[in-house]
Amino acid sequence: YQKRWVKLDADYLRYFDSEKDAYSKRFIPVSSISRVASVGDQKFEVVTTNRNFVFRAESDADRNEWMQTLQQVAEERKGKAPERTPVPPTSPDATEPADKSGFLELRGFKHKLFVAVAGDKVFLYKNSEDYRQGIGITYIEMNVGNVKEVDRRGFDLTTPYRIFSFSAESEQEKEEWVEAMRHAIAEALSNSEVAERIWALEPNRFCADCGAPQPDWASINLCVVICKRCAGEHRGLGPGITKVRSLKMDRKVWTEELIQLFHHIGNAVANQFWAANVPPSEAIGPGSSSQDRRRFLIAKYREGKYRRYHPLFGNQEELDRALCAAVTTSDLAETQALVFCGAAVTCATGDPQCPVPLALAEKSGQRLQMEFLLHNKTSGKGCPHRRVSPGSPPAPCHAEFSRRWCTLQDGVLSYYENDRNAVPNGEIKAGDIVCLVNNPPHTHGIESTFEVYIESERLYLFGLDCPEAAREWLKSIAKSFVPPHAEELLSHDFERIGRLLYKGGLNLERAKEGWFALAGSTLYVCFEDSERHEALQLRKLQELCRCPGASGPPLSSAAAGRTLYIQGERRLDFLGWVHAIQKAAGSSGDTLSEQQLTEGDVPMLVDRCIDYITQCGLTSEGIYRKSGQNSKTTSLLEMLRRDARSVRLKEGEHHVDDVANTLKRFFRDLGDGLFTRRWSQDWLRATALEDEEAKIGEYRRLLETLPTVNRATLKALINHLFRVQRFSGDNQMNTHNLAIVFGPTLFQTDGKDYKAGRVVEDLISHYVKIFNVNDQEMKKQQDEITAIMKMREAASSGTQQAGDFICTVYLEEKRTETEQHTCPLQIPATMTAEELTFEILDRRKIVTKEKDYWSCFEVNEREEAGR
Repeated sequence: YQKRWVKLDADYLRYFDSEKDAYSKRFIPVSSISRVASVGDQKFEVVTTNRNFVFRAESDADRNEWMQTLQQVAEERKGKAPERTPVPPTSPDATEPADKSGFLELRGFKHKLFVAVAGDKVFLYKNSEDYRQGIGITYIEMNVGNVKEVDRRGFDLTTPYRIFSFSAESEQEKEEWVEAMRHAIAEALSNSEVAERIWALEPNRFCADCGAPQPDWASINLCVVICKRCAGEHRGLGPGITKVRSLKMDRKVWTEELIQLFHHIGNAVANQFWAANVPPSEAIGPGSSSQDRRRFLIAKYREGKYRRYHPLFGNQEELDRALCAAVTTSDLAETQALVFCGAAVTCATGDPQCPVPLALAEKSGQRLQMEFLLHNKTSGKGCPHRRVSPGSPPAPCHAEFSRRWCTLQDGVLSYYENDRNAVPNGEIKAGDIVCLVNNPPHTHGIESTFEVYIESERLYLFGLDCPEAAREWLKSIAKSFVPPHAEELLSHDFERIGRLLYKGGLNLERAKEGWFALAGSTLYVCFEDSERHEALQLRKLQELCRCPGASGPPLSSAAAGRTLYIQGERRLDFLGWVHAIQKAAGSSGDTLSEQQLTEGDVPMLVDRCIDYITQCGLTSEGIYRKSGQNSKTTSLLEMLRRDARSVRLKEGEHHVDDVANTLKRFFRDLGDGLFTRRWSQDWLRATALEDEEAKIGEYRRLLETLPTVNRATLKALINHLFRVQRFSGDNQMNTHNLAIVFGPTLFQTDGKDYKAGRVVEDLISHYVKIFNVNDQEMKKQQDEITAIMKMREAASSGTQQAGDFICTVYLEEKRTETEQHTCPLQIPATMTAEELTFEILDRRKIVTKEKDYWSCFEVNEREEAGR
């Protein structure tokens, strides 16, 4: 083995004598790599279509990283459409023939080399066989090259890094080579190809600002193509707002990712955001003066005067959270709107492994999102905007608000220049309002603000300095557009109220119209076919997820006994609903009552940990006594605190000691403690009672004084510890040992007071009496433990338990009078709903179309419940 410096890019794997060398000793096209395999300690083999290359890394970890990266780049390259690559036509990577190829002598080499001029590069190969295989020595980028004739047969190709002295067979041959290489230099210095590719989309053929044809400049962070005159005014805005580059001259800037970014965003998508509300009187054209252009571009990009506002505008925390979610998807328009409405490109994600959005995008494989974020590192500060503010009575003028006199009369909200004007500046009809939002205090730099969303996807922001007056406006506006059958929603201190579509039950064919009000962590719903409203406790949802849909992603919320699909008709207000519901359904503090809860009022975090340890750790030696890895515990606790509902603890991925340590740390850090600061000393004093029955009675009395969530959580935890100690023969954790661990943890003490451990020991020992557990509950617990142990024994022995069952599947609807819509099917325990759906469609020979959506419903025998 010889030590070499190795480089990998999207097209080639190259190795050099040292990292200082500009030209390689060998290059291998990525497209020719068929596989990468480990061949022993620190070694791996790169297999191409014609030959193999063996490399040895400095460590196994280094080798594994190289293998993973090579495989990923090779797979990505194979998945891409053929690109213009200047290599020989016989190589696997070629899409066009070389401009000239043949043998030349090169000073420093004993034998002639096979040379190919293709596009803006010169390639060197050992022989013609290597040329056909596409595996060469090096290539020279001609944008830094210069060709000079030396003598009758000789000529030099000069670069800043090296002089290549060639010699041809004849003078005529030399002249042909010189001409071919000079042509390559000319092509390298001109980049009309980039312009042609950018112009492939029709909106990019005209300036995004004035509409002039064939614009050959661009703002690479705003992703707009602009003409030369507008480019000059863009530069005046400064690089913090717009970064101007030439399509034809700034060759190095135009990476494949940046070109693709202009295909996905470009003038069409960018102007849907930046120029959503341009008055015809303020628009500019190709013949506009420099002064008019400057005025328009300042208003458009610096002030954001014409942009379409994101629903979360003004709420920094929510904007940043939404950006972290958006960069993991392919929705570049959403990322653009978030960044230019104030989301911080370098905000903290809360993920130690991916601390900023750029890292999240990289982890998710979203290369275009990465490209957009890289060009907008200095963006995301938010632009000023003029907003309408109710002015009755007149309020002090705020810098970002326009002071207006407002009236609400006969179902019309009108705003005037002042109270003396008879003609309003604008009107909002109550029938057009679809959503009303009450913002937290000082959200927009003013005491009280609220937002009005209308059918045409426009947002109006109003503000007052008097909270009471703002509340009156809110109630009055809400009453004007909420229908009479839903007026009961107005009795709640809502943060958001409006109209949405929903689907529920077993009939999901038609979306119905409902009225929704969000107050704290409760979502009140007035359904179409009911005059009474229902209250959904969002923190008690079993599941909350976003599903793919046409008009914004529908929201699916699963509570006990039902699933509700919420769908928006308009993207602008619906995204605000999604973020608000997700926030309300999450944990909001460090006390027990502020956590996501199960139906039994136990924090979901506690339930998840207890459930996992019950299934996987009852017989683990030293459970709860052993400490897990601190970093994994911290990471897991953060995930569970952020959204325990979405966390699935899996054997093999999470160690029981890490989960046990997470549970202990949660109780130790709990605000107000499990026993509460008010009553904790009473619990400790109860240990002094000598009469056992009296002590049990005192514990039962104290139990009733605890808040509901604390009481339910204490019972769930002690029930769990009661189970754990029953396996003390295996796990070595009897009642006393568990009390030593959990006493200081639950009472949040330093462990010196023995009474804390004594309380826990008493609670476990007298669990049945203190918590009034009946025989039926005890039998249920025993049956659960027995079932878990049988499953684990079966899994460890390798035996497979029978799980298949046969049932009738109905297609589209249940019909007892005919068999043509039914199909008996054997269903394995591992079959998914998707697999079952396709199995039925295949049996019935039904061909699915691109926009067809089939759903599978499991309904119990009496049709009392389904999923």
